[in-house]
Amino acid sequence: MPKLIRSFIGLSGLMSLLVLAGCVHSPPSDPWDPLEPINRVTYKFNDQADKYVLRPIAKGYDKITPNRVQKSVSNFFDNASQPIVMVNSLLQLKWGKFNQSLGRFMINTTAGVGGLFDVASMAHVPHPDEDLGQTLGYWGLGPGAYLVLPLLGPSDGRDLVGRAGDHFASPVTYMTNFDEIDHNYSYLPYLLRVLEGVNLRASLLGFDQTLAQQFDPYAFVRSYYLESRQKAVYDGHVPARLDAPDSLGDFPATDAGSSDSTK
Repeated sequence: MPKLIRSFIGLSGLMSLLVLAGCVHSPPSDPWDPLEPINRVTYKFNDQADKYVLRPIAKGYDKITPNRVQKSVSNFFDNASQPIVMVNSLLQLKWGKFNQSLGRFMINTTAGVGGLFDVASMAHVPHPDEDLGQTLGYWGLGPGAYLVLPLLGPSDGRDLVGRAGDHFASPVTYMTNFDEIDHNYSYLPYLLRVLEGVNLRASLLGFDQTLAQQFDPYAFVRSYYLESRQKAVYDGHVPARLDAPDSLGDFPATDAGSSDSTK
């Protein structure tokens, strides 16, 4: 068993090196996708899982859940992400964004009833967006190889590391308690993540047709993801040498493409 564990650790380390290798590679206009054959297989798997499981669940959720409730769920998870924004704003020395995020978190957690209502936006408090992937890019680490993660979708080497780090800055991770009777931990964080995923998928139902109309949906999603993440790293002001023609079409805008450049 110890030998098996050592082998697993060694394989994991090797995969991490492969993921991060070439992290200063070319911009999204010429995406570095050395794992494309594997990525396309994973993309097809995700597409089938979405077709037969995720999309039907999202449609059912959307049908029975009022829009205002879905909005409150989105507000809750957005508010829960603010500590991630605060930590990464500090890591990038962006004091203005830190103050904005702190203000949003305090206002929405209190006046917004735990974040269910976005009172901060009503008060015109800006909505910054920072995460560890953006922080790593801010300090010069390139995106590395493009990746398609099972069920989680598009990513790259830098954002894969970023997701892992941001996990520990999210309050949702710590919404658990030890049951003295059953001697186990609560599954609340996992249930909340499932709710977050279903709510997010329901919000994207309107864009399924747009994706279906693409000649190569895989390449379209890859282009969208890499371009939006590049804009996020540079706060929407991508240097001319890295800028690529806009090919996002009518795909949904996300916070990753935010042009907020407050320092």
